[in-house]
Amino acid sequence: MNKPLSSVVLGAGLMGRMLAHALAQIGHRVQVHEAQGEDGQGSAARVAAAMLAPLAESAITELPVVRMGHHGLTRWPELIAALPEPVFFQQNGTLVLWHRQDAAEAKRFEGLLLRTQDECPELPTTQRLDAQALKSLEPGMEQRFNQALYLPGEGQLDNRELLASLLKGMAKLGVEVRWNSPASPDDFQPGQSGQPDWVFDCRGLGARQNWTQLRGVRGEVLRLYAPDVDLQRPTRLIHPRYPIYIAPKENHVFVIGATEIETEDLSAVSVRSTLELLSAAYTVHSGFAEARILEASTQARPTLIDNLPAIRCLGERALQINGLYRHGFLISPALLDVVMEWVQHQSTNLATQFNLKFQHA
Repeated sequence: MNKPLSSVVLGAGLMGRMLAHALAQIGHRVQVHEAQGEDGQGSAARVAAAMLAPLAESAITELPVVRMGHHGLTRWPELIAALPEPVFFQQNGTLVLWHRQDAAEAKRFEGLLLRTQDECPELPTTQRLDAQALKSLEPGMEQRFNQALYLPGEGQLDNRELLASLLKGMAKLGVEVRWNSPASPDDFQPGQSGQPDWVFDCRGLGARQNWTQLRGVRGEVLRLYAPDVDLQRPTRLIHPRYPIYIAPKENHVFVIGATEIETEDLSAVSVRSTLELLSAAYTVHSGFAEARILEASTQARPTLIDNLPAIRCLGERALQINGLYRHGFLISPALLDVVMEWVQHQSTNLATQFNLKFQHA
C-alpha cells in the first residue's frame, strides 16, 4: 500500500484549522504547530463577528473578495456539515440602516452596491425598504428608521463554535496539534527524506519574518448580552466616520464592532471606541441600554499592502496563505478550495476565477 502523504500546517487559527481538517479528510497525516495555546487567544478569528456579507463588504473592498465571499456562502453549510459539533449558521441577509442626517452617505453606499451588482450579477439584488417593509422584516426593530436597505442571501456564523468544532474534528481525524510550538517554513524541507510532503504557513502576523509586507490592523469588538433586543440578522448602521455592525448570535448575545486602526497595539479597548460602539448600538435599539458587557476585545488582523489576500509558493510543496484582513470568515472557504485544488492537481482554476494572487516568493 502507498504510504499516506504527510503535511505540516503552521498556525492553528481559522485558516490553519480549516486546512488541517480538509487535508486529514483526504487522507493526509497532519501535524499542526501553533506558537500559542489551545485557547486561541492569539488568533484574529477569535475576535470577530464572522459575518458573511460579500455585497455589504464591497463598499470597502475589491471584487476578488466579493467573488470569494459569494463562493463561501455556498461552501460554509457544506463545511459545517462535516464537523462533529453544531455551529450556528444563519443566512437571513444583511440589514443596512441610517439616520436622517446621514442620508447622503447612505446614497453613496447604495451607489457602491449597485456598481458591484453590475459587475457581479450573480449576487442577489439589493432591496429598498420603507418603514412598513422594515417592520415586517424585523418585527423586533423599534420604529426609529423610515427606510433601509436589505441585502438578501448574506449570512453569519458563530466564530468560536466553529473554531472549537474544527479542533474536535481534527482530533477525530487524527491530526496532531503541538501547542506552544512556534515553527517556520525554514524549519522543514518538504519532500526530503524524513520530512513532510507538504508545508502550509497559515500563521497570520506570525509569518512576517518570511513575508515582510504583512502588517497588523487593529480591530475592537464588544460582546453584549441584551435580552431586551430581538434582531434576526446582522445590521449595519451607516455613519460617515464609523460604519457600525451588530451581529446577533444565539441566546441574545450580540457582537458589535466597527473600528479599524492602523496599529498593532493590542492593549485594552479605548474609551472612545467603547463609547462610539455603545452609543451607536443604542441609537439602533434602546434595549441595548440595559445590555450587559460580556467582553471587550482587541486583535490585529494580518493585512497585506493592498488589503487583499494572497497565496505564495515557497517551493513545489510549500505554500503561504495570508492577508485575510477583516474578511477571514468571508473568504476562507475560497482560499481553502484553491489550496486543496493545488494540492490535488498542482494547478488551480479557482484562483483565476477569483482573481486571487497566487504567486512565487
